[in-house]
Amino acid sequence: MAITDPLPIRTVVVDDDFMVARLHSSTVARLDGFEVVGVASTGAQALAMVKDKRPDLVLLDVYLPDLTGLEVLRRLRGIGVDCDVIVISAARDLDSLRQAMQSGVYQYLVKPFELEELRRRLAEYALHRSRIRGQDPDTTVEQEEADRLFRAGPAGRGRTSLPKGISAETVSLVSTALAGAGDDGLSATECGEAVGIARSSARRYLEYLVDSGAAAVRHRYGSAGRPERRYQTAAQ
Repeated sequence: MAITDPLPIRTVVVDDDFMVARLHSSTVARLDGFEVVGVASTGAQALAMVKDKRPDLVLLDVYLPDLTGLEVLRRLRGIGVDCDVIVISAARDLDSLRQAMQSGVYQYLVKPFELEELRRRLAEYALHRSRIRGQDPDTTVEQEEADRLFRAGPAGRGRTSLPKGISAETVSLVSTALAGAGDDGLSATECGEAVGIARSSARRYLEYLVDSGAAAVRHRYGSAGRPERRYQTAAQ
C-alpha cells in the first residue's frame, strides 16, 4: 500500500531474539514509507534508543531480559514520549493485554504469526497515520469521522464495522480469554469473570464472535436442567 506521507515512518524494533529482530527489521525496511532507525534487544537499550531517536513507531516485545516491554512502555509514557507502539509478543495473558491497552498501544500482535500479517498491520497503521497527519489540528470532526480515524481490534477491524453495543477493546479481551481457555472452552459466566464484565455482556460478545466465525459453541449436558453453552476459538 503506498504511503502518501512524504516523511518515512521512523521505526525502532525491540526483541531479545536476534533472529526475530532481524526478520522484523527486514520486513519493516522493505515496506514503502517505513525506515528502521534502531534495533534493541533489552529494555534498557530500548529506553535509551527511543529517547535518542524519537521514532514514530516502536515494535515492542514483552519478554525482555531486564525489563518487560510493558515496563518500558510505562516509563516512556511517564517521561512524555508519545510514539506509537505495536506490541509483538508471545504474552497472551489478559493482564498483559489490559496493561498494553491502558498504555495506549496501537495494536497487539500475538506470536507466532505469518510475516504477511505483520505487513498488513503496518500498512493499516501507515494508512491510519496518514489520515491523522492529513488533518488540520484545529479541525473538528463528526462522530463518523472519529469512528473512521480510531482503529480497533486484533484483526484490524474498524469500529464502524462492529454492531452497536460491541466495543473492539472488549472483543480483544474476550478473544484473548477464549484463546487461553484450553479444550474445554468457557461459559459466559466464566468469560465474564475472566474479563471483568457481566455474564449477559460476556454472552453477547461470545455470540458476536460465533456469528463472525472467530469462535465456536457447543453444548455440555449435565444431569439435569438446560445444557450449558461452552465457547472456544474456532480453530480448536
